[in-house]
Amino acid sequence: MKVLVSGKVEGIVLKSDDPINFLGTVDKKTGIISDKNHELYQKSIKNTVLVFPSGVGSSVGAYTIYSIKSNEAAPIAMICKKADLTVATGCALANIPMITVSDGEFRSIKNGMQISFDAESNQIHYQ
Repeated sequence: MKVLVSGKVEGIVLKSDDPINFLGTVDKKTGIISDKNHELYQKSIKNTVLVFPSGVGSSVGAYTIYSIKSNEAAPIAMICKKADLTVATGCALANIPMITVSDGEFRSIKNGMQISFDAESNQIHYQ
């Protein structure tokens, strides 16, 4: 586990094996995935621990993450396999805890499971 934005969270996992383009995929007012081709189409990222491989898209995606947080429609944390600049910057701006995990850890995280992590002490727990 590598900490990009520190924090301590506990919540329910919403997982996708598809990368997320925050600018073109997420409605910034509702937090609902609006891309019909995305695995999470019509699901809300609000108040979830959002788990996905990486972000894609332009740097405007960082502002989109900040907007989602401002509209109270953001996930409580994000977990990725690969840290990209757009998502890391957006999480830092919006104060959303973010960590990266290994491929094995990523595979072990299941949709709907309870997860908690304390980014400051580098501990992660699954239930």
